[in-house]
Amino acid sequence: MEETISLKELFQTLRKRLWLIVLITTIATVTSGIVSYFFLTPIYQASTQILVNKANSEQQIYNIGEIQTNLQLINTYSVIIKSPAILEKVQEELEIERSIEQLNEQIQVASEKDSQVFSVTVNDPDPALAAAIANKTAEVFKEEIVKIMKIDNVSILSKAEVKENQKPVKPKPLLNIAIAFVVGLMTGVGLAFLLEYLDNTVKTEQDIEKHLQLPVLGVIGVIEQNEQKAKKTKMKMSDARGESFGS
Repeated sequence: MEETISLKELFQTLRKRLWLIVLITTIATVTSGIVSYFFLTPIYQASTQILVNKANSEQQIYNIGEIQTNLQLINTYSVIIKSPAILEKVQEELEIERSIEQLNEQIQVASEKDSQVFSVTVNDPDPALAAAIANKTAEVFKEEIVKIMKIDNVSILSKAEVKENQKPVKPKPLLNIAIAFVVGLMTGVGLAFLLEYLDNTVKTEQDIEKHLQLPVLGVIGVIEQNEQKAKKTKMKMSDARGESFGS
């Protein structure tokens, strides 16, 4: 015989474990807010754009084959711009006290689809330093690419700037809190159903009929301890009254 669970039983389970769900959700949300606002380091972002094009002012008509070549070169440039040959000079000129590997991890190179423009984006806790690294990387790359590939087809389209009242790109406290709230709620609900599933104790006469498939013939009432004390007190008072009347 298949066991079915009604919506009423589901709501009863949620209501029974409501304190647990609220507790877990609250702890997850508050913890996420505290960590996001007070423990995570704000990270700022700065970007510069680089144009890959043939440096020839006399050329008026674009060659489609040449543009396609420049687009293919962008993939090569994306590797070169993060290479030690470029980053070592950036590290030296800015006097940055961090390794080449750490500097590499801070820099992301991305290109627009079918575009001769690609961007160099730098993440750093200091917005001014992020802009400085992005600009210096673009400048060094423009100088060194002529020596490396014997091609002068790179120009800086826009420089990274430090904006006033610039906001960090991460962490995002409100998003973190919202995610923690949803995760905490789902965890609380899941744990509530798990505890209910593992709880195989018999508490009511309905549980007997449900699990044992037997009819309930009678129920023995439970006398609470307070009620017993009250009865004993009444009996003592009655005995005291009886003795007073007898005397």
